[in-house]
Amino acid sequence: MNVNARPTPSASPPDDVRPESTARGNTIAVATLGQAWLDVAASILAHGKPGTFAGLPLREIELVTLDIARPDPDDALIARHASPDWLAWMRANFTDHARVAALGNARSYASRLFDYGATGRDQIAWVIDTLTKDPAASYATVTTFEPLSDTSYIPCVSLLDFWLRAGRVELVVYCHSIDFGKKGFANLVQLAELQQQVAKSIGAPVGSLVMIVKSAHIYTTEVVAMAEAVAAARRGTG
Repeated sequence: MNVNARPTPSASPPDDVRPESTARGNTIAVATLGQAWLDVAASILAHGKPGTFAGLPLREIELVTLDIARPDPDDALIARHASPDWLAWMRANFTDHARVAALGNARSYASRLFDYGATGRDQIAWVIDTLTKDPAASYATVTTFEPLSDTSYIPCVSLLDFWLRAGRVELVVYCHSIDFGKKGFANLVQLAELQQQVAKSIGAPVGSLVMIVKSAHIYTTEVVAMAEAVAAARRGTG
């Protein structure tokens, strides 16, 4: 028996079957929130595949990880190129406990994080307490899911996982989908705000922010505007 003999290659799998060994996704490692937003937008514009959500056409890339070294909520690129209206809308979502009319009167991120399940449970206070008592904790993890009441809307930002690394508060976030045409930059700003709040409360500096996104997309209606924003940022104008 020839142990060096190579097996005969099998027929190529159909296009809709992915070999188990095929790598998926990519990581965008940058310094700032604005760079992360514009880089992932550029990737979607260049490589995104057509898709739809709720009947609306979009371009999508899958399994993207944004690794942001210095997540400052007062990001200059976002201030220059992003919509102030959407920044204000997302800020209200993360700070106002009122239901969100635009999302079918779903509970806001603020209510989910600071009054989980309308029980009075402040999840961010629990994170702060956990990391204060156990700086080595790898379980300071909270969710925005409220499965007993989330029947028509599932929050895009699903899980927030805080930990201390090299004395800095890092935040790892999982999202099932993020719209980087209208809301992605605003999500990043508000997550960085929460990270700063936790870091300040325990007396530690801020570390990296990592956002893992299953579906990163731009709706077709926003493609031209995002292409212009990316081009303006690359020119250093706008």
